[in-house]
Amino acid sequence: MKLLVVEDNPDLVANLTEFLEGGGHTVDIAYNGYTALGFALDNDYDAIVLDLMLPGIDGLEVCNNLRTANRRTPIIMLTARDSLEDKLDGFASGADDYLIKPFSMLELQARLQALQRRNPHGEPRGERLEVADLILDTASWQATRAGRPLDLPPIALKLLHLLMERSPNVVSRRELERSIWGDSPPDSDALRSHLHQLRSIIDRPFPQPLLHTVRGFGYRLAAE
Repeated sequence: MKLLVVEDNPDLVANLTEFLEGGGHTVDIAYNGYTALGFALDNDYDAIVLDLMLPGIDGLEVCNNLRTANRRTPIIMLTARDSLEDKLDGFASGADDYLIKPFSMLELQARLQALQRRNPHGEPRGERLEVADLILDTASWQATRAGRPLDLPPIALKLLHLLMERSPNVVSRRELERSIWGDSPPDSDALRSHLHQLRSIIDRPFPQPLLHTVRGFGYRLAAE
């Protein structure tokens, strides 16, 4: 994988670079948010490892700017903040995954591989999925509702795709987790955070909710 590591701690940068390059990856380094934006806009990366607290502009702003520029590179955010609110902020800015410091290098490697395998922008299949006024075109990976384009980050888009394929049936939490992270899901709040983000994009601006929690079983996407 070609990776961009954005981190201002030189010791952590050295450890990350040694581990990732030792695993056969190509690594570019940025020590602040402005440099990270330049690198990410000028180059194609398989993934970005992005620290939250950075000189200049922070990781949330870097992430927001990349998504605004329609760059869909998968992003793993690194932070010492572990509250649900902080995670929701990270996911809302466009991050795909969240790793709390200190972390295991092997866990980072597993998360990177999971993002690479499950990036839904890889090979379009040309399906058109519809649930009520919600439409997903998998050739362009563009979702719309009531004719309005929806800006979905990759993991939320992957969840939407699975839920629309199975609609109106219930999809279990375990199956949703496996579709994103394989057999190595992160902490229990991660799926809930991504579903919260998905619901805020596809439901909250509209009068009729489509994403429903079926307590004790999972989630379903359907018009009631």
